Amino acid sequence: MTTHTHPVRVALIGFGFVGKTFHAPLIQAVPGLELTVVSSRHPEKVREDLPGALVLDNPEETATHPDVDLVVIASPNESHVPLATAALNAGKHVIVDKPFTITLEEARGLAELSRAKQRLLSVFQNRRWDSEFLGARAIIEEGRLGEVLHFESQISRFRPEVRARWREVAGPGAGLWYDLGPHLVDQALQLFGLPEKISASLVRQRRGAQTDDWFHVLLDYGRLRAILHGSLVVAGGVPRMVIHGTRGTWLKYGLDAQEAQLIQGVVPGDPGWGEDPNPGIFHDGSDGAAVEVPLPKGNQRQYYFGIRDALLNQAPNPVTPAQAIAVMAVLETAIQSSEQGKVLSLPLSDEERAGFSGR
Repeated sequence: MTTHTHPVRVALIGFGFVGKTFHAPLIQAVPGLELTVVSSRHPEKVREDLPGALVLDNPEETATHPDVDLVVIASPNESHVPLATAALNAGKHVIVDKPFTITLEEARGLAELSRAKQRLLSVFQNRRWDSEFLGARAIIEEGRLGEVLHFESQISRFRPEVRARWREVAGPGAGLWYDLGPHLVDQALQLFGLPEKISASLVRQRRGAQTDDWFHVLLDYGRLRAILHGSLVVAGGVPRMVIHGTRGTWLKYGLDAQEAQLIQGVVPGDPGWGEDPNPGIFHDGSDGAAVEVPLPKGNQRQYYFGIRDALLNQAPNPVTPAQAIAVMAVLETAIQSSEQGKVLSLPLSDEERAGFSGR
């Protein structure tokens, strides 16, 4: 991959919730990245936030724009592959929001194209830099829990009424599993590696639902079990993460604060950025004592710092195509497990497994 000059000129395709709330402010908060072109059907909204950006209504034109080095794709899921393909073929580096693709085969195809074109290809797994994930990784690595035997990770919301939005309309890549599953899967794989087997249940619970709105996925690591869960009919009271080990239990309630801060207009890096008001709680198995454990600050800017440094050949790609392929393998296998009512293994080659292990 060729080294890029400084600054890196960035195009953002999609200025809906994800593009406006996450990508635009995070990109702008990283020195050396310059957000110059935005694709949106609502140019007036873009100009309110980014008066200096060129606004185009054609995503394909944005993906291949001559004055752009890096293309960030934050458009509906089924557009990810064609837009990423066009950008890579035009010699651009590419970031794709999750889910990377709709199918595992599409993920493999994009990874091969990026290798052929010698361009960076990455997936926006920003929640690797959430406070609860950083806290979970820290307490596991320090050995305070002993041998970890049980991990639960849940993101649930209370939206009992089906809404008229593309994520809830039947179609490729729609549904709660494709929406929240990529985050939970990626975090689990970063903590524990590839599972031996997968069993899953995906359900439509709400009346009138066209897509799955409840999932329960079990990753089998031998003695260790990892449970990934999501629902749209949970009003509260459940922990975000639970880890049980041979020496104790760690729990974390509440979501990382960064999304709420970004919605409120907090600038990434400002005082208080990424501070989580809800500490972890460690229950000591020896005496039953419960102790609050402060969490590291979340900082999703680190993803874009990593991208910038990778383009300058100063650091590795923060989320590699091999990692993205592994996540897609889990997403697709879970759907098949739910449909077939079977426990399944991941359909990854030895080369793909080795590529992930080299993460």
